[in-house]
Amino acid sequence: MKIAKQLLIAISLMLIVISCKNNTSAQEEAQIESLQKILPIGSNISILIDKSDYTLSVISSDTLVKTYNVVFGGNPVDDKEKEGDQRTPEGEFGVRDKYPHRKWSKFIWIDYPNANSWKKFKQRKAAGVIKEGETIGGEVGIHGVPEGMNHLIDNRQNWTLGCISMKNNDVNEIYPYITDQTKITIQK
Repeated sequence: MKIAKQLLIAISLMLIVISCKNNTSAQEEAQIESLQKILPIGSNISILIDKSDYTLSVISSDTLVKTYNVVFGGNPVDDKEKEGDQRTPEGEFGVRDKYPHRKWSKFIWIDYPNANSWKKFKQRKAAGVIKEGETIGGEVGIHGVPEGMNHLIDNRQNWTLGCISMKNNDVNEIYPYITDQTKITIQK
């Protein structure tokens, strides 16, 4: 009787596990599948970076294609105000350049500061939030991690000075899709 009860529990648990595996959402499957298998290189994409969810999403024709985990600077919540504040800027950005990087695999340089960044900086300076002599900063981008440091992303360790960091395999995967026409939105 005791063995039959244990067997019934084991079978029930197996059925639950099988049921959960069969109910994998399309988004979860896209997480696993390579971007190149989902979307042809040369496709127009946009990037949505959500600071509260620690995600970077690839969007094509208003459709979510794939989402990646990312981390930020030491202050991952607030909008960038000035150089050295370890904050990631929020807003709409383009791509200034992209290139291989010796420490972080690839670097996708966003066009921070742009006109809107300068407007916010000047408003904060006029309000006394930014002190005389402080600068707006620059060279913010999307990049990988030092070799063997994927745990920084897995553990949500915000280690950059304000950039967006993702696993090297992930930045390598999105890199061929990035052009000077790619729109990047960074939101809280």
